[in-house]
Amino acid sequence: MTNTPVKSPFHILAKPVGPACNMSCDYCFYLEKESLFPSEATFKMEPDVLESFIIQYIESQPTNAAQFTWQGGEPTLLGIPYFEEIVKLQQKHSGDKQITNAIQTNGILLDEDWGQFLFENNFLVGISIDGPKALHDQYRIGHDDNGTFEKVMIGLEILKKYKIEFNTLTVVNRGNQSEAIVIYNFLKSIGSGYWQFIPAVERARPNGSLAAPHEADNLDMAEWSVEPEAYGQFLSEIFQRWVREDVGSIFVQQFEAALANEMGRPAGVCVWNANCGQALAVEHNGDLYSCDHYVFPEYRLGNILEFPILSLVHSTAQQEFGKDKFNGLPQICRDCEVLYLCHGECPKHRFVEGPNGEQGHNYLCSGYKQFFSSIRPELGVFKEILELGQPATNIVAWMQEKDQGFPNIEVELSETCPCGSSLAFKDCCFIKRNNI
Repeated sequence: MTNTPVKSPFHILAKPVGPACNMSCDYCFYLEKESLFPSEATFKMEPDVLESFIIQYIESQPTNAAQFTWQGGEPTLLGIPYFEEIVKLQQKHSGDKQITNAIQTNGILLDEDWGQFLFENNFLVGISIDGPKALHDQYRIGHDDNGTFEKVMIGLEILKKYKIEFNTLTVVNRGNQSEAIVIYNFLKSIGSGYWQFIPAVERARPNGSLAAPHEADNLDMAEWSVEPEAYGQFLSEIFQRWVREDVGSIFVQQFEAALANEMGRPAGVCVWNANCGQALAVEHNGDLYSCDHYVFPEYRLGNILEFPILSLVHSTAQQEFGKDKFNGLPQICRDCEVLYLCHGECPKHRFVEGPNGEQGHNYLCSGYKQFFSSIRPELGVFKEILELGQPATNIVAWMQEKDQGFPNIEVELSETCPCGSSLAFKDCCFIKRNNI
């Protein structure tokens, strides 16, 4: 008798259009996935696969909610009627579970009809944009080799017109890595309240195609890949501006995860957790892969029309994949003082030789170490403030205090206040000075 796998939280990124896209971004790792499906004329999740996925995904969730995320390629290529059918199927099979939808898009097909649909069905929209025109258009180009910034901004205006909740995904690459404050000001100006910064990190084979994570370590970096120290500096500059001005009004994925780790809570993002394996990807044909970044034959778990999703998620192969994130850490990472914040980041980036000669070191390590080391004091203040039951926004006053050079700023919140009151600094002058 086969035991039924115990339900546990996991997420599947659905790719109903596969790698098909109406853009040709230079740094896109997913466009090459077309080579995995050489016999296909079109990329579209057919009705039997779509319904099976929706049914199984809803039933497999251990809570009373099922969160769907639709990505590509470019999912809007499928058109509004396709997504209307998705909503109908979700309603048909939802049972007593609450259904939410998110869609990641480049935005260039968004129009009034899309705006109405997304609003009426309460879709969260992630829109990809790399900064103002000069930065965005460097790599985010259309099939005609022209920039796409103006078209993306038209789509963004549609989202704002229909008051659709959206977040922004910005790829940090060789072209924009030194423009942190420019990008900060731009994202703020367009009204984005939730930011994701994704590092462009890929290696190129001699023929120009992109390498799989498990391939040999002696390959050259793709020319547009972000440089490690530059990425660390980029995040640091964003953080130092954010912590002084926009805590509570703008949310940055990396910072939210870092604070969660500082407080001993789940980071909420696979790359910042000790283990992974709970964020999978399903292709248009029903093939389930270990991760969106591991859509290679070696990481294909099976097809959801042939095997139940739960059995694939809990398969030995997927469990080992998840454990390997920690088990594969080199010793230099295990001994690192910021491991609890970093957890080695994503295994796909572990392809360089470390300073001690160990293999499997993270390409971005030097940048991350600089970044996490630099923000530890602020994370500690965040933690103390939250443990006091105060709002996180109080750190803005703390930073102003620090920047103005008040005496006693080096006093820890839990230490005795130097004013002589015998109270802890957090309960005395910290409150008085910041009008908390």
